[in-house]
Amino acid sequence: MIVKALLVTLAVITLLSSCSQQYGRYQQKHDSSPTRIPTNHELADATPREEAKSRGGNKNYTVRGKHYQVLSHAKGFTEKGIASWYGNKFHGHLTSNGEIYNMYGMSAAHKHLPLPSYVQVTNLSNNKSVIVRVNDRGPFHHNRIIDLSYTAAYKLNMLKTGTAKVLIEALPKVPESSHTSSNTKSDIKDHIQVFATKDKAVAQKTASTLSLLYQYPAFFVENNGIYRVQLGPIKNSNNLNSLVQSLRKNGYSGAFKVAL
Repeated sequence: MIVKALLVTLAVITLLSSCSQQYGRYQQKHDSSPTRIPTNHELADATPREEAKSRGGNKNYTVRGKHYQVLSHAKGFTEKGIASWYGNKFHGHLTSNGEIYNMYGMSAAHKHLPLPSYVQVTNLSNNKSVIVRVNDRGPFHHNRIIDLSYTAAYKLNMLKTGTAKVLIEALPKVPESSHTSSNTKSDIKDHIQVFATKDKAVAQKTASTLSLLYQYPAFFVENNGIYRVQLGPIKNSNNLNSLVQSLRKNGYSGAFKVAL
């Protein structure tokens, strides 16, 4: 009942917010921290794995008149500079590669790395490190090299200062065949297809709502004018089955597992 109530509440909020264009695509003028700290589960580092390049976000681009080149690969990449973080204002909105930004996930934005990439980020003032998955573009400030999710910034103990001097080191992606038997190929690639629609706006809003509610990446895939909303990847088969049942009980009766 709680999940159903949250789904209804989030749907209403989404509908109302779509009527307001005061701050363009965002509902906040300034970024802010969430009202809760990350859970222990959310503080776990991202796990580097083999992934194909995203369909979106991997072409050279221009922002505010400045041209940016996207690297063909991340192998051997290192960089030192200032890191910042982003939170509430961007939570639930599309990232540059078409996913939904989740400030409680271990993710980051970078101007040049291919999407997705995995990097280790070390706070040089305290030697704390995190591993994040780069799935977005930014930050577009001349003196900053990476934008971290709220959870990654929390783990690096840089929320109070807002920025920190860091070292970025690209990590090799682990082939799926090298995972242990508890993380089989199908486990790693399992997703849930929630529903399909011909309305792109509905797909985007639903993906945003589901990401907020279930704390998993949500996105939509278009094929022949049909937008399929999906959650994942979900590594643990028990979690996946529980999520499918929860979705079916809360209005998405056609939810089912898909292997991508």
